[in-house]
Amino acid sequence: MVADSGSDDFDELRLLVQRLARRIRNNRADGSMSDTKMGVLFRLEVSAATPGLLAERERVSPPSMNRTLNALEQAGLVGRSPDPDDARKVIVTLTPAGAALIGETRRLRTEWFGERLAELSQSERAALQAVIPVLRHLSES
Repeated sequence: MVADSGSDDFDELRLLVQRLARRIRNNRADGSMSDTKMGVLFRLEVSAATPGLLAERERVSPPSMNRTLNALEQAGLVGRSPDPDDARKVIVTLTPAGAALIGETRRLRTEWFGERLAELSQSERAALQAVIPVLRHLSES
């Protein structure tokens, strides 16, 4: 059976997932940081990257990514250095200050989400636990 993507139930589910994601994202160590800047920092936590790769992964234009990186570098959250394999390229890395901001943001988000989960009944938490594989599948598609 193919789900009717226009059905009211699926529209409500989509809207609820979006709303929950937005509420989680709003918990950040620096409230002035945009979602794009936070996304770049979280990506750099995993591995260093070129500005072009960051622009592609964040789905923004290279000039827009360059402005984002300039602001993050000015704030001391990222650093740029020449690519050891290609001197024409630059590698962007997370600084200790950037890593600290990510760590505190993760702590705040985990705390907020944990508080919301604690308000649920045992059966509600079990229902959420049961849907984890489905949400994982959707998020990886």
